[in-house]
Amino acid sequence: MVGSGKTVGLILMIVSAVLLLIFGAWLLTAFSTSETSSGGAVLGLGLALLVMAPLFGIGAYLFRKGGQEQQEYAQVAKEKQILNAVLTRGQVTIAELVAEMQLPREEIEQMIHDLVGKQLFSGAINWEKGILYSVESQKLTGDQKCPNCGGDLKFAGKGLIVCPYCGSQVFLTKRAAAQTAG
Repeated sequence: MVGSGKTVGLILMIVSAVLLLIFGAWLLTAFSTSETSSGGAVLGLGLALLVMAPLFGIGAYLFRKGGQEQQEYAQVAKEKQILNAVLTRGQVTIAELVAEMQLPREEIEQMIHDLVGKQLFSGAINWEKGILYSVESQKLTGDQKCPNCGGDLKFAGKGLIVCPYCGSQVFLTKRAAAQTAG
């Protein structure tokens, strides 16, 4: 379960704090009835802290890591939403994504760049018009036509084909890029 580390961490922190409070209360009652010397009380408190502090520290660490995991999962869910929109519609504008996801355009563009960098998006992007195209990699390697204007595409580098007519950038997966270059 995503973010379960946060829950486990919170439980560990609460348990260690409750145990420390219980021990403190017991120590106060034992010290007030003169059953315990001051040296014994200090030793008992030191031993309690020796046990409770690492437990609390582990809980705090898990809580923090669980929160980071939730943020990363939320980012992946947003990127998945972009991919699904492009794949199901064939083409989608960045403006439509901004309206649907209620995120700033810059953040949407950054997620698109991340998807390209992770090689999860293989399609075309016309940055001027703000349109993302879902393009079958095999189709691009066969006829080499731009999905935006129909012009002949030129291989521009590793995993990138650029249309010299409209400037659309077509991103390919590793396998399709290797087929195009070869």
